[in-house]
Amino acid sequence: MNYLRFALLLSAAWLACAAHAQHYPSKPVRVVVPFVAGGTSDILARLLGAKLTESWGQQVIADNRPGASGMIGAEIVARAAPDGHTLLLMDVGALTIGPSILPRLAIDPLKDLAPLTMISYSPHLLVVHPSVPAESVKQLVALAKARKGQLNVGSTGLGSAPHMAALLFAYRSGIDWAYIPAKGGAQSIMDTASGQADVLFNGMLATYPHVKSGKLKLLAVSSAKRVATLKDTPTIAESGLPGFVTGSWQGLLAPAALPRELVTRINADFVRVLNTPDVREKLSTQGADPVANPPEQFGEWLKSEQARWAKLVKDTGFKMD
Repeated sequence: MNYLRFALLLSAAWLACAAHAQHYPSKPVRVVVPFVAGGTSDILARLLGAKLTESWGQQVIADNRPGASGMIGAEIVARAAPDGHTLLLMDVGALTIGPSILPRLAIDPLKDLAPLTMISYSPHLLVVHPSVPAESVKQLVALAKARKGQLNVGSTGLGSAPHMAALLFAYRSGIDWAYIPAKGGAQSIMDTASGQADVLFNGMLATYPHVKSGKLKLLAVSSAKRVATLKDTPTIAESGLPGFVTGSWQGLLAPAALPRELVTRINADFVRVLNTPDVREKLSTQGADPVANPPEQFGEWLKSEQARWAKLVKDTGFKMD
């Protein structure tokens, strides 16, 4: 009788979860973007949110919660009810970097958040203010060596993916420069366009429009191969730093206790939207490659990236002030 009762309870629980997933969402869905409006994560949250609002019949709202290189917004989601109505869309570089440089994090990103899918990859553009006398990576390195410690690098925040890209670049090329932290990609772009910062690594989706307008000068891209829409722009790897690959990896996550049925449902819906021709074209024309992978694959990538950045932090001795 005990076994029968257990089986009935297990069956009832499974049916309840399945019903929950079938009727999801039952209210507006909040997508927390832990950066200020105007950056890559914000652009993607609003683009995909509009599509899902149509198919879900519930409003999908982008909620900007900047601070601590994305970790404030990540904590909000980790502490939220695991019902699928609070999600996190961000440059997940911060989640893989944070544990190495912020030992007293309020959450463990790999334990307290459930990976749903990688949204897209956008290489970093290495850009400078138009007044900087450098037209290539080699010239920038030579300039930085001649003006040791004098060049300023814009950053979406200390410990963010763009900041660590600049740190990796400096480590690999043997240079030293100062960092100007901002509250997000949009502000760091403005800092560099105004001349407050000299150099910037930032996601192509948010940065390239400012290159086209002439406010920023493009030197290279951080992808493994040249970008089709920028075929005349060299990669950093081919400009003297072999194997150099960084970028803006946008991912979707939820509270860790999100039921498996909802993980599957939300993953499927985001993958479907990311694979629609107009969304793929929108992203591709702006230099972002849609990824839309399974939760398990995304989770394994997060683990490998955390190990990668932990090594750089150890090798450089970088510490947060």
